[in-house]
Amino acid sequence: MAPKAARVLLAEDASRLEIAGLTKCSMVDWPGKLVATVFAQGCPWRCYYCHNNGIWDPRMPGQVPWSQVQELLAKRQGLLDGVVFSGGEPCRQGPALIAAIKEVRAQGFRVGLHTAGAYPRLLATLLDQGLVDWVGLDLKAFPGCYPALTKVANSGEKAWESARILAASGLDAEVRLTLTPELLGQEVEIAQRASQLGFRVFALQKVRAEGAPLPVVQRLMANRNWDADFARAADALSRVGRNWFTDLEIRS
Repeated sequence: MAPKAARVLLAEDASRLEIAGLTKCSMVDWPGKLVATVFAQGCPWRCYYCHNNGIWDPRMPGQVPWSQVQELLAKRQGLLDGVVFSGGEPCRQGPALIAAIKEVRAQGFRVGLHTAGAYPRLLATLLDQGLVDWVGLDLKAFPGCYPALTKVANSGEKAWESARILAASGLDAEVRLTLTPELLGQEVEIAQRASQLGFRVFALQKVRAEGAPLPVVQRLMANRNWDADFARAADALSRVGRNWFTDLEIRS
């Protein structure tokens, strides 16, 4: 049974959104859309391969005031398709995120969301209120493998609960799996599970050393066959995944 939508107990105030960064124009954060991307500060998980680990700490103040986002959108009316809230984990800042989304929608922009599914009740609230138009959901592994990746107990259960909520909503969505050497061989089963939930868009992403934290670089250097291993995994998924998804993308 899907959880009830979260009640927002704190005042909704977009100016309280802690923003680590702002990309004024992006063609990669929402497939097929030209967007501005707001990177929310803070994440409850500690995935070793995260390229945005510099904005994990929720205690760090934001570097970009909400007023700067407002000014950008006022100038980009009719030019941008929408705004994507990314992170970090944007759902961590529930009330401020909701307020910011409402402001964006009031200006006529569509809203996309990047999430790892750490806050299923907040996601349910966003969906129930019709506040988002598209979601990019990062599924990292099967539930039992999550704590080794995120360093947080029960994180896998929350992520897959979010996946079930999102799939049931019927909203336009993309599921992404970042394949690491430790997960090699699980990609087909994870994709099949996503398909069984009802998702029709799936992307397999290759974990990369370029710009990655040192542990990623060290692990990939120790696995000199990684490029070939990923190519074989991508080929195996492509052979069966075309029957499961209307859009299957390999990002290497």
